Amino acid sequence: MDLELKNRVALVVGGKGYIGAAVADRLRAEGATVVVASRSADDSDGSVSIDTASQESVDAGIATVLERHGRIDVLVVTAAPSASTLDPARKSDPEQVLDAIDGKALGFLRIANAVLPAQREAGFGRVVVVSGQNAYFSGNITASLRNTAVSVIAKNLADDVAGTGVTVNVVNPGMVTDTPSAEVRPGGPGDSTPQQIADLIAFLSSPLNAVSGESVSIAHRQLGSVVV
Repeated sequence: MDLELKNRVALVVGGKGYIGAAVADRLRAEGATVVVASRSADDSDGSVSIDTASQESVDAGIATVLERHGRIDVLVVTAAPSASTLDPARKSDPEQVLDAIDGKALGFLRIANAVLPAQREAGFGRVVVVSGQNAYFSGNITASLRNTAVSVIAKNLADDVAGTGVTVNVVNPGMVTDTPSAEVRPGGPGDSTPQQIADLIAFLSSPLNAVSGESVSIAHRQLGSVVV
């Protein structure tokens, strides 16, 4: 299937990471011009330095991409502190909760707010953010809230741009691994590879996609739960 991404400009924030690198490769394979953004980028390979924790860094990075390419058709945000950085012993600690929400949810909001005006003006845009199935679980306030906040933000942004030609969606993986298991444990999510996640994101980034305001689970959504 031709996803009609040839010559589209795609900004992948976190594009040097485990999932982000796979997304960047997949979009390049579709013919998109891919700009990788990360905190460690040095601009030598066409990438751009963006720290989503800093509004100043976000604004400067987006201005650089727009100056170079004239537009950002697709925004994919995979950047966020790893769940392994969260201290389970502090799962209900308000300071950790706030830091985690800022690092993931508000980082996404900063970058989306910087990109969406140009997409609205162009009459076309695709925004996809990677969150996680921890949004569906209780038992860890930090993990639950930082992922749930991403979905709430994305839905609000999607509603704000409804009818403008811009879509905003969330992709929620469970465990991400190069060797996914076929077994899904009760009360848990299924496994997916970075490449499988990238395939879904490529479709959601396509002009063929009409889905907006959705949080889409990849692999099996939490086994044993019913959401009406």
